[in-house]
Amino acid sequence: MEYTQLLIIGAGPYGLSTAAYARRLGLDCRTLGEPMGFWKNRMPGGMLLRSPIDWHLDPLAELTFERYLAGQAVAPESVAPIPIGLYLDYCRWFQEESGVAVQRNYVQNLEWRRDAAYPFQATLDDGSVLAAGKVLVATGLTNYGNVPEDLAALLPANGFAHTCDYTDFSQLRGKRCLIIGGRQSAFEWAALINEAAGAEIHLIYRHETPRFTESDWSWIDPLMERTRETPGWFRRLTPEAQADIYQRLWGEGRLKLEPWLYPRIQGDHVHLWPSTRITGSARPAGGVISVALDNGRSVEVDQVILATGYRVDLSREPYLQDASLRPHLAVQEGFPALDDTFQSTIPGLYFTGQTATRDFGPFFGFGIGCPAAAWIIGNALAT
Repeated sequence: MEYTQLLIIGAGPYGLSTAAYARRLGLDCRTLGEPMGFWKNRMPGGMLLRSPIDWHLDPLAELTFERYLAGQAVAPESVAPIPIGLYLDYCRWFQEESGVAVQRNYVQNLEWRRDAAYPFQATLDDGSVLAAGKVLVATGLTNYGNVPEDLAALLPANGFAHTCDYTDFSQLRGKRCLIIGGRQSAFEWAALINEAAGAEIHLIYRHETPRFTESDWSWIDPLMERTRETPGWFRRLTPEAQADIYQRLWGEGRLKLEPWLYPRIQGDHVHLWPSTRITGSARPAGGVISVALDNGRSVEVDQVILATGYRVDLSREPYLQDASLRPHLAVQEGFPALDDTFQSTIPGLYFTGQTATRDFGPFFGFGIGCPAAAWIIGNALAT
């Protein structure tokens, strides 16, 4: 058995950010997973990010994205919007510069022994066991693809895929595709499929088409500073005040589509179906899926893709189901209940990123939250 002060499960932006800061603080830390694995394997090549260039991973604001660009002699204005490949290059550079080593193993089970010197024991996929004093869960969105039950019931079994499971568009060449969803990811997948495969594409969504206009994220910066200075302020707001913040972020992130998407979905083979719902479907011989709509029309397609987002549900994290753990881990609406340092109701077990949004605000579902989360968690662990 091996031992470590801190075990970080997940090597995405939040995991790398906290691992780098923990190393700066002199903590013995082991980080498990594939570096930026979700981004590399569950997001399509050619994707463009909505984030501005001043979002980065370093809580000390030294190894920033802007510094990386300067080192590559790349003008910031030439990479807006940011290609996903360039962002992955930055994350790889950040990992190297900060000296974060990532062990490519995955946790199969996590046990908690309250009074042990190293209370957590993680069984890895190679059968080895790693004992840890503290654990940070930073697994991101991997297990949280949202497939609404009512929608799945209207589609043929095995006749659809979530966006995170459908990123190779070459197989759609010459085919017909239905995308269910009307927010940024739905239109982004439509644009990429249009460019990569030239397929006939139908986008069906229950609301009016969002506006194609640039989002304003600048108002979040002061909230991130406030989080550093007063951790937990969001969770102490009234429900009404929290709802106002959610609504503002919804307005920027969901009620708008980036303007650079608009020209990429033009053409007579891209069909938008706003204010439309699916009422049923059938799969006759030949594999074609016939989808009935509530306007009396129907469309025939070869592939259905659900751009239905993500929903945190800790019951979908298989390694967190051990009997020594679950009875002591308070969960609210699928999210872990956290204190002001991102610590759960199990002492020494922390959560970050998307799983922290209920208590720390929706901004922690975006990359902008990485430095603040790493700062708070790292300083709590170092005391």
